[in-house]
Amino acid sequence: MDDRRGSVLVLTNLHDVTTDFVLRVLAARRVPVVRLDPGTDLLAGASLSATYSAGVQRGFLRTPTRDLDLTRVRSVWVRRPSPYDGPSGLDERDRRFAAEQSFWGTGGILASLPGAHYVNHPWNNRAAEYKPAQLAAAQQCGFLVPDTLITHVVRDAREFTAQHRGGVVYKPVWNTPYRVAGQPHSVWVREVREQEITDAVAVCPHLFQARVDKAFDVRITGVGPWLSGVRIDSPDLDWRRRQDLMRCGPVDVPEAVGKSVHAYLAHFRLVYGAFDFAVARDGTWYFLECNPNGQWAWQPPETTQGIAHALADQLEKGSDT
Repeated sequence: MDDRRGSVLVLTNLHDVTTDFVLRVLAARRVPVVRLDPGTDLLAGASLSATYSAGVQRGFLRTPTRDLDLTRVRSVWVRRPSPYDGPSGLDERDRRFAAEQSFWGTGGILASLPGAHYVNHPWNNRAAEYKPAQLAAAQQCGFLVPDTLITHVVRDAREFTAQHRGGVVYKPVWNTPYRVAGQPHSVWVREVREQEITDAVAVCPHLFQARVDKAFDVRITGVGPWLSGVRIDSPDLDWRRRQDLMRCGPVDVPEAVGKSVHAYLAHFRLVYGAFDFAVARDGTWYFLECNPNGQWAWQPPETTQGIAHALADQLEKGSDT
């Protein structure tokens, strides 16, 4: 049995190439790593069991190449695991039952490993993904936030849009998969005018935000005490739309913004966070959002390497307790 003390458990899907940047650093440091995609691997030869008895918690993960004592996991990196979809051979009702049992059972075991350091803990990730909670926390932590309205009341949406003569943008409160004519379709941030707001607003909450007269965007990546900033120049309102047209380069992070980044991470008990800002033409930094599990390998090579090493530092050190 290979139950090496201090293994790092990485939860992600097979096609997540971003993970490889960190795994190469850990390999160079001779830190043992076990990679698992629980939503698929546990249906294809891997197994997981946990016992809770007489005040003792034990568990074992067995894969075709590794046996891992879960009490000996140093850190867990919750990266991009596949959803729990259930075995394909079952009918829809039984598959849904199996998927939910896996989410709560397997997910619960992997989120409760004694003494493990989580980057990030999945429950903290989920809490930090709610846009209203992000905006509330951002203000508490000292960030400037553009005037924002979240509503399903058509009259309120029209009044908000009319009051902000500098423009208003719409963005979804969650990145829900959306299809048009059977094809995947992304809902980008877009500018809206008062006359465009219809009764369809009443169907669900919509997020409207005063448009920042921005000079450029900034992505700040925070990993524990480490952070870096990248300036993004794009012809689009939403730079994610056509990333081949954007230009990136390093940018200094104002001290006050850096302090607020660390306060925000502490608020949600996050180790990692990807923060997006709009920097106005007068130099004011406005918080837009923080993705607690955002992609980062698209940034300049020196930044990508810095993030990989900072994540490896966190995973290697394990828990402080």
